[in-house]
Formats: sequence, C-alpha cells, structure tokens
Amino acid sequence: MALHVKHLPAEERRAITVETVVELAAEQNPSDITTAAIAKRMGLTQGALFRHFRSKDAILSAVMEWVSERLMARVDKAVQSVDSPIAALEAMFLAHVEFVVEHPGVPRMLFGELQRSGDTVPKRIVQTLISRYGERIRKLIESGKGVGEIDSGLETEAAASLFIGTIQGLVMQSLLAGDVRLMRREAPRVFAIYRRGIGSKQ
Repeated sequence: MALHVKHLPAEERRAITVETVVELAAEQNPSDITTAAIAKRMGLTQGALFRHFRSKDAILSAVMEWVSERLMARVDKAVQSVDSPIAALEAMFLAHVEFVVEHPGVPRMLFGELQRSGDTVPKRIVQTLISRYGERIRKLIESGKGVGEIDSGLETEAAASLFIGTIQGLVMQSLLAGDVRLMRREAPRVFAIYRRGIGSKQ
C-alpha cells in the first residue's frame, strides 16, 4: 500500500487520508488518533502527510467535510423518488442508519467534535451538518402535515429532534453491544414506532 499511496496525485492522497481516519475511528477513540498513526496506516512519513494538510485540525476538517457531503448525498438520494413525506422520512432514516453501519467511526467522530471546547473549524462543520440535516427533516414533516399524513398539531421542532435522537440512540446501543449491524436490524421496527407517534390521528 505504501508504494501505491506515495505515487498517487495529491488530491487522491488527501482523499485516502480522510478515509484512513474514518477507518481508524472505527477501531479506536477518535481523540487518540495521531498523525503518526495516520501516516503509519498509509505507509507514509508524517512529513509526507503534512505536505497535504498543514495540521491535525486541517485533517479533521477534511474528514468532517467528507462526512457532511457523503451523508447529505446519501439521504437526499434516498428521498428523491419518494412522493409520500412520511415514506421519505423513513427512507432518510434507513439511509442514515446504513451510512453509519458502513462507517461506524463517523458517529464517534461527530460526538467527539461536538464535545470539544472552543470554536474549531471541524466543530463548525458538524454544527452546519446538523442544521442542514434538521432542516430536511422539518420540511418533510411540514409537507406531511400539508397532505394529511402527519398530525397537524405535531410540534415540528420536537419531532425533528426526536428523529435525530432516535438514530443517536440506535448508535449508542450498537456501540454498547459491540455490533454496529444491530442498527440495521432494529431500525425498521424503531421507525415504525416513530411513525405511529407522528402519524395523522384522523
């Protein structure tokens, strides 16, 4: 792998660095990931790594941008061909869960960034992601109210928070169980309960 990475164009090497960090985060505490560990996994020296990223925070920023772009693209694709707002919410929910199953290091990194003190670029990227994600959910809930699928008296903000919190709960349970695939098995049943809670009472 070392020779392969060393001879890649700069942009591809940056992309592989990001993917390497995501892989390492699935294996250990993200805060413990060092630039030395990243370079070693890639078969590079730290000097070679810093030719593409000026600091560890720059690497983390690139990782958070990668997560944001990939996750939003995944959920947007999932709802593209779905006409029903509540079915779109389910598609979004399941797509998010599948993304985490494929990249189990991601939620660890997101939680870690949000817990960091101070205002950092990676933290701002995560906050922007959460804001964009929440807006998608709120729009679908309001659409669902408009077509009579979702209870018109539902508190949209609370329902959006519960949507995100439900996924976070699945993540925490799977991490505690040591089996991220647990999310995939439980997600449809969990969403069914959420759906009953927000559905129209007419």
